[in-house]
Amino acid sequence: MRPTEKIKKFTILGILFLLPITAYLFFSSGVNHFAKLPILTEGVLEIDQFESENKEKKELAGHLTILCFFGNNLELTQSNVFNLAHKIYKKNYQFKDLQFVILTPSGTEFQIKSLKQKLSEIENPENWNFVFGNTTEIQKVFKSLGSNFTLNSNFASNQVFLIDKDRNLRGRDNDEDVGLLYGFDSSNYSEINNKMDDDVRILLAEYRLALKKYNSDREI
Repeated sequence: MRPTEKIKKFTILGILFLLPITAYLFFSSGVNHFAKLPILTEGVLEIDQFESENKEKKELAGHLTILCFFGNNLELTQSNVFNLAHKIYKKNYQFKDLQFVILTPSGTEFQIKSLKQKLSEIENPENWNFVFGNTTEIQKVFKSLGSNFTLNSNFASNQVFLIDKDRNLRGRDNDEDVGLLYGFDSSNYSEINNKMDDDVRILLAEYRLALKKYNSDREI
C-alpha cells in the first residue's frame, strides 16, 4: 500500500472514531446548557380568585402553567387559540402537571362554549381551563408577570406565558431576536411552532428529571 493511501486510510478511520465522540460532547454540553429556562419574574400573582363555569378554582402553585389572556372578544383571538391547540396543546395536554389556563372576563361564558366546540375538532378540550373574573383582577395578574407587554382594550394579549410550579415566569434572557423573551406571540404560527414548542419541552424535561431524581433519592 502506498504511503498516501495509508495516510488516507488512517485519516478516514480517525474521523470515524472521533466523530461520535465529538457529537456526544456537543449534544451533552447542549443539554446541560439548556437544562433549565431562566426565571424572568418571581412570584406571579396567584389566580385562585377566578372560577370556571362550573365554579371550580385553579391555582398556579404546584402546576406548570401555560397562561393566556384572550379577552372579551374571542372572535379576535380565535386564531391564536387554534395555533396553540395544534402546536402545543395537542401534544402536551395529557402531561399531568401541565395546565392551560385562560383568564377571561366575566360575561364571556357563551363565547367560550362555542369556542370549545370548535376546539373539540382538534383535540379533546377538557384541559382548556377558562376561568372567569373581573377585569381589574385580570389586569393585576398580567401586571405581576413583570413583562414588557400590556393588555389591549379588550383585556387580551397575543402573548402567552410559561409559569413554573413556584409561580415564576420562565422565558429567555438571551433570545436571538428580542433579548428578553417574556412570552410567546400566539398569533405568530412560526414562533409557537419553534420557540414556544422548544421551551415547553425544555420545561417539561426539567421537571421530569427533577421527579426522576426525587424518586431515586427516596429509594436510597
